[in-house]
Amino acid sequence: MSSAGSTALPGDPPGGRRAVAVWCTGVAVYFVAVIFRTSLGVAGLDAVDRFHINASALSTFSILQLLVYAGMQIPVGLMVDRLGTKRVLTIGVVLFTLGQLGFAFSPSYGTALVSRALLGCGDAMTFISVLRLGTRWFPARRGPLVGQLAGLVGMAGNLVSTLVIARLLHGVGWEAAFAGSALAGVVVLVLLLLFLKDHPEGFEPEPVLHRGAAFVRGQILASWREPGTRLGLWVHFTTQFPAMVFLLLWGLPFLVEAQGLSRGTAGELLTLVVMSNMVIGLVYGQIVARHHAARLPLALGTVAGTALMWAVTIAYPGDHAPMWLLVMFCTVLGACGPASMIGFDFARPANPPERQGTASGIVNMGGFVASMTTLFAIGVLLDATGDNYRVAFCAVFVLEALGVSQILRLRRRAVRRERERLVASRVEAVHVPA
Repeated sequence: MSSAGSTALPGDPPGGRRAVAVWCTGVAVYFVAVIFRTSLGVAGLDAVDRFHINASALSTFSILQLLVYAGMQIPVGLMVDRLGTKRVLTIGVVLFTLGQLGFAFSPSYGTALVSRALLGCGDAMTFISVLRLGTRWFPARRGPLVGQLAGLVGMAGNLVSTLVIARLLHGVGWEAAFAGSALAGVVVLVLLLLFLKDHPEGFEPEPVLHRGAAFVRGQILASWREPGTRLGLWVHFTTQFPAMVFLLLWGLPFLVEAQGLSRGTAGELLTLVVMSNMVIGLVYGQIVARHHAARLPLALGTVAGTALMWAVTIAYPGDHAPMWLLVMFCTVLGACGPASMIGFDFARPANPPERQGTASGIVNMGGFVASMTTLFAIGVLLDATGDNYRVAFCAVFVLEALGVSQILRLRRRAVRRERERLVASRVEAVHVPA
């Protein structure tokens, strides 16, 4: 069933050029945040030498960053609902820029950890804010495509890390590469302060009078009670983390140390993951915007394809997998990001506008909790097995099995509840006087 007609609701924002300009400003902030978030993925081996650490300690960088990110999701969702997008994004830019700058000049492992935590805190404030901009400035029927485009821009930030920061590290050195990239945070802060606006004229959200602890608990509980929110969380949990783990930390060491590739070739394969993500994101966005019934098949199909290619790659007989298999593996991993965005397409229609930030925060926790858990498990298993990537990478299957079981448990309830809300909104629209 096409969603174009089914999701058009009374009072939808008009979209248009002004909406695109404001949204692009917010997305630029997210773009820079992703560059900073993923910059460690191309610097993992350099970090080992700089701070004299092992695999477990290296994984702690990303685990702490993601722990802060995941832990901030519900508070950030509440902040967006209460303070608005512009204020939250401003705080986020300041924090992640200071974190990137601090990481550049950290003299020790401990101070570097603090810097990554600060970066994760600021990064946590970006994506939910961008999703809120989309719902405030564009019609509901554009939601899936706008969300996928935001994810696509984020992957472009990952591409910058892979192509630019990797070269800077080996050209100008650690401090110059990370400190120089921090200047991008200053640029987007200026753009944000000058051009971003929370909502179009005439589409101000309804004021909420009670904002104490009871209000906060009510927002969280009401969002969580919706089956669509919980289903969205588990879709995000199950689909996002394999590519996140690969790009954020363990992809480059796996390709160099376990597969015997040069850093240059490994970097090209990481770039392939990003490019595949961008192409598949456009395709998934168009499909979901037109056919909401395709959401679960796309999500579960992505999980199945990822698990299959992951298993074939790590179980390939011989010392190294052939290049054609690694290319297929990285191409399939590119579908993980777009599939994770489908989680928000379950939470969005399940919650009213005043809870969108909170619901998005709950969903966004999923993939980052899974990524954090897997990053830690792989680091521990690598140290315990003497860098046996075949054993360590099996941690992925445990998380995927857990996520799929929860998706199958919640899917009917969430779809039924969404259908009921859609029918109710149509009836209400018919009875609203012209």
